[in-house]
Amino acid sequence: MSTSVAMSATFDKYAHYLNTLNDKRERVVKASHDITINSKKVIFQVHRISKYNRDEVLEKVEKDLAAVTDQHLSRLVKELQGTNFWKLRRAYSPRVQEYVEAATLYEFCKTGKLLNLEAINASLLPLNDPSFEPLQINILDYVLGVADLTGELMRLAIGRISNGELEYAETICRFVREIYRKLTLVVPIMDENYEMKKKMDTMLQSIVKIENACFSVHVRGSEYIPLLGCSDPNFSFLGAQELEL
Repeated sequence: MSTSVAMSATFDKYAHYLNTLNDKRERVVKASHDITINSKKVIFQVHRISKYNRDEVLEKVEKDLAAVTDQHLSRLVKELQGTNFWKLRRAYSPRVQEYVEAATLYEFCKTGKLLNLEAINASLLPLNDPSFEPLQINILDYVLGVADLTGELMRLAIGRISNGELEYAETICRFVREIYRKLTLVVPIMDENYEMKKKMDTMLQSIVKIENACFSVHVRGSEYIPLLGCSDPNFSFLGAQELEL
């Protein structure tokens, strides 16, 4: 009888542990979902940027990104801190990558540089309970987020070309090429590189799309769509001579 009671108590303990872990996983998924939604809103906001509203858009994006950090990412940190968070990584990893994508996109539009992992983790330190080891974004989630960033930069470049900002699109193209070049040195030695290899293929496609778009504008500048219908078009930024229409 004592053996049966002991076994029953042991399995009750296991059941309690699993139920607690599942409840935490549900809370992590909910917090992560909110991070994804609001990070995407930040990215959509960035795509409104142009040479006419840059400061206004960046100010709004900075506030929205801070809200994602303080309201949503902080919930995730509180749920994961002091636990075996690696057991729940699959529940939150894609969402953290989305946050990295939004933060790095904002930083590029603001400074023209890549936001590094140390800076992101430094911004998360105030969210951590000092009594626990600080929870930080790991290198793999950061690199995967940066890989996704290049897709958003491709869309941003195409949008800037459609608004006549060819020089900015070319700056984006050089930046994306540099990220791709650096990652080609890192990916072969990564332990978990299956997902990264797929993203590298997508990244190369993004580079080709930006290059083709920029090349088309240089070659067929006189047919550049935003200038159609303009009463006094200026083709000088395309490298074309002044035209009499």
